Amino acid sequence: MGSTSPSYQGHRYPVEIISHCVWLYFRFPLSFREVEELMLERGVVVSHETVRRWCAKFGQAYANALHCRRPRPGDTWHLDEVFLMVNGEPKCLWRAVDQHGTVPDILLQNRRDTVAARRFFRRLLKKTRVVVTDRLRSCGAAHREVMPSVEHRSHQGLNNRAENSHQPTRQRERAMKGFRSVGGAQRFLAAFSGISPHFRPRRHLMTAGEYRAEMTTRFAIRDQATGVAGLPAAA
Repeated sequence: MGSTSPSYQGHRYPVEIISHCVWLYFRFPLSFREVEELMLERGVVVSHETVRRWCAKFGQAYANALHCRRPRPGDTWHLDEVFLMVNGEPKCLWRAVDQHGTVPDILLQNRRDTVAARRFFRRLLKKTRVVVTDRLRSCGAAHREVMPSVEHRSHQGLNNRAENSHQPTRQRERAMKGFRSVGGAQRFLAAFSGISPHFRPRRHLMTAGEYRAEMTTRFAIRDQATGVAGLPAAA
C-alpha cells in the first residue's frame, strides 16, 4: 500500500467521521452498536451496519498505513501462542512482539505443533536476529529446521512481553463473544494488531507529560495515515 492514504470516493460521510468510527472500534472493546451510540451522542447519525462496513474496508488499510510510518521493528522478537475460540472450536493464534512492544506479525492456525511453528517461523525468517519463545518443543524443532543461524532463547520468564501482548486480544474476544469464522478472525486480528498497539505506548515508563506528548504525536501519525491531516482546516 505504501504511504498513500485510502480512497474515500463514493462515501457521503466526511473522512473525519469514518476514521473516528474505525478508531473507536479497533481501539476500545466496543461493538458496532456501541460505536453507533457514541456517534449519536455527538450528533452524528450513522448505523451500526455502516460502521461495520467501514471497519471491514478501512481497518486493514489503516493498519498498513500505520505500519509504513512506524520505526523498523527491533531485532529481538518474542514469540508466543494462545488459544482462541472460533465458532466454538479452539484455534491457535501465533504472535510476534519485538523488544519495544511492536507487533510485527500474527498468524491464526489450527494447531501449535511443529508444522504450525515452522509456517510462522518462515514468515519471520529474514526479519529477526534473536527469537525468544517459551519451552514449547515445537518452537525449538521449527527453529532448528527453518532458522538455525538465528539465536534462540527459550525460557518461560523471558517471554512475558509476548504473553502480556495477548491481553488486548483476550479482552476483544470476550467483548465479541468469540469469533465466528477463521477468516473473519484473521482479518479482524490483522487490522486490530496493527491499529491497537499504536495507541498503547509503554505508559508505565513515562511521566504524565511524556505520555500526553507521545499520544499527541501518535494521533498526528494516525491523521496522516487516514488522510485527515491533508484536509483543509475548518473555518
